[in-house]
Amino acid sequence: MPDENLLTTLEQSLRQARATRARLAARLAELEAEAEKVRTELAEVDALANQTEAAMLRILSSVLGASSSTNSIALSVPSDEEIEAALRRDEAKNAHAARHQPPPVRSDIEPKSTRFADRTIPQAAAVLLREAGGPLHVNEIYNRLLEGGFQFTGQHPTISIAVSLNRNRRFRKVAPGTFDLVIRDVAQMS
Repeated sequence: MPDENLLTTLEQSLRQARATRARLAARLAELEAEAEKVRTELAEVDALANQTEAAMLRILSSVLGASSSTNSIALSVPSDEEIEAALRRDEAKNAHAARHQPPPVRSDIEPKSTRFADRTIPQAAAVLLREAGGPLHVNEIYNRLLEGGFQFTGQHPTISIAVSLNRNRRFRKVAPGTFDLVIRDVAQMS
């Protein structure tokens, strides 16, 4: 009888050890998947940092090139007023160009991939805007997010997109319902 009790205890212990191992293996798989997501996000941040650095270098080289061509000793840096005036001109030009009819929100979209399934709205929108090479209306962002497998939880997804992008400093509103990356503005200034 004591051997049976010992065997029963050992069997329970073995079952518990196997169950614990299975839970730990599942947790490890989750952590590895999360690590891969973080690696992807790091790569995106590195790409943005490289773009920013390149834009800064272009700006500096154009400023330095302009000052050396005028043979002036002082560095000719535009004043705050000149920068603001240029930004207002660009904003007016972009607003005029973007006054066309917004794209429709399509209800017939089937996901073509799962590339945005595990991302936030700002993360996915940054990828879309980089790929588009210019500003996009929230309706178009919504359509493309659906195609990429993004799952919206609210009743007004286009409003969620607009609010998310409006609150994030990586984006700027260039026209009603239309957003672009701030980093692109810096790159185009050079």
